[in-house]
Amino acid sequence: MNLIVAADKNWGIGKNNKLLVSIPADMKLFRQETTGKVVVMGRKTLESFPNGLPLKNRTNIVLTRNEHYDGKGALVLHTIEDVLEEIGKYPSDQVYCIGGDSIYRQFLPYCNVAHVTKINFAYEADSFFPNLDEMPEWEVTARSEEQTYFDLEYEFVKYEKK
Repeated sequence: MNLIVAADKNWGIGKNNKLLVSIPADMKLFRQETTGKVVVMGRKTLESFPNGLPLKNRTNIVLTRNEHYDGKGALVLHTIEDVLEEIGKYPSDQVYCIGGDSIYRQFLPYCNVAHVTKINFAYEADSFFPNLDEMPEWEVTARSEEQTYFDLEYEFVKYEKK
């Protein structure tokens, strides 16, 4: 299983159920990586999308404790075990965990590849991603050149579980 995330210097990923910043090249990478694949997310992540609708051209799986939740076309499951059983039907390299923070934390043990857009700025954030640089089981296996969007510097970093 893969995960994909954009994180700031402090591994912040969001505030008030919104991304910290929208970088066009990061959005493009997200689309390239996930289109035609399976994406696993939490309820709040789904609700943060335009009109709260699932992402097009992907199999959307939403994990929520709410037994009556309407995923508007997404497959809604209620336990990690149910999600793991469902994603077991797909090749693991075709499955992406896309957030938010509690979903990332719950599925990190099942992920082998992490695509991280590392943003060289510290935002005010209320949701965070675990710091992979402090986890010995993860190593950087690829890194892009530093990129800029206006005056914001960032890079694409690929981590793999050892």
